[in-house]
Amino acid sequence: MTNRACRALSGCRLSTIPGMLQGDALVLGGGGVTGVAWETGVLAGLSEAGLDLSTAELLVGTSAGAAVAAQLASGTPLATLLELQLARSSREIPARLGPELLARYARYARYGWAMLTQRDAAGYGRAMGRLAVSATTMDEEERRVAIAFGLPSHEWPERLLQLTSVNALTGAFRVFERDDGVPLVDAVAASCAVPGVWPPVTIQGEKWIDGGMRSAANADLAAGRSRVVILAPMAGGVGAVPSVGRQVAGLRAAGSAVVVVSPDRAARSQMGRNVLDPAKRAAAAQAGHRQAALELDRVAAVWR
Repeated sequence: MTNRACRALSGCRLSTIPGMLQGDALVLGGGGVTGVAWETGVLAGLSEAGLDLSTAELLVGTSAGAAVAAQLASGTPLATLLELQLARSSREIPARLGPELLARYARYARYGWAMLTQRDAAGYGRAMGRLAVSATTMDEEERRVAIAFGLPSHEWPERLLQLTSVNALTGAFRVFERDDGVPLVDAVAASCAVPGVWPPVTIQGEKWIDGGMRSAANADLAAGRSRVVILAPMAGGVGAVPSVGRQVAGLRAAGSAVVVVSPDRAARSQMGRNVLDPAKRAAAAQAGHRQAALELDRVAAVWR
């Protein structure tokens, strides 16, 4: 039975059936423009040291991680992807994810309250969806062009690539895959659509927002994989959004070997506080590349 058929029948995933742990997964979490650069730097550094995670059987991408996952799945060498991050050439439009955005959320009291107190994932998604739809942001097509510019290929790969998003109206979580009939650029743009910062993305007549509104990494999608590596620029949780640590605990309890890599203190210093600042891209990539050497043994212990 395929994953798709399994979900249609019972809402389960084939990979979660007990006793079927197999294969490996690379989970790439959200973290803005600097998150893309840092993840790329880590992956390139590990590859240079002989540990190529781009060969993972399953790639899971959320928000910034969706862009990195799509880049990896294109088959573009990691060295090339790193060079692009260091080149500072981008159509990414500067934005802020910090006090200004929190103040914007505060003006919509019910959204700010939802962030802090909501315990229902769909309810949280709906609240963030309302904020996203009501906010004044850039044009959706302009944002799509920026996303397309950063992808080496606009075609879905043959390999298993899962990109996450949340329905702005219903709050439902969705995983976009190759056979869904959704353009890859649209799926990446939807997963990266931070409410209040970027516009929701229209797909099949519905509006979709950042997959990080359900989890910073959605690491639970790797359930059933024997080896899981998670790169998580942001690992915390709030309200209905579980932390990466909580999802990792579930994976380990089911028997998966899991390692999580997040920016260390030096990397955080280089990345700065505004994760949406393209000017920090090169520094973030260099920080990730440096940190890879420090994480090599820990990651290799799981991956090999």
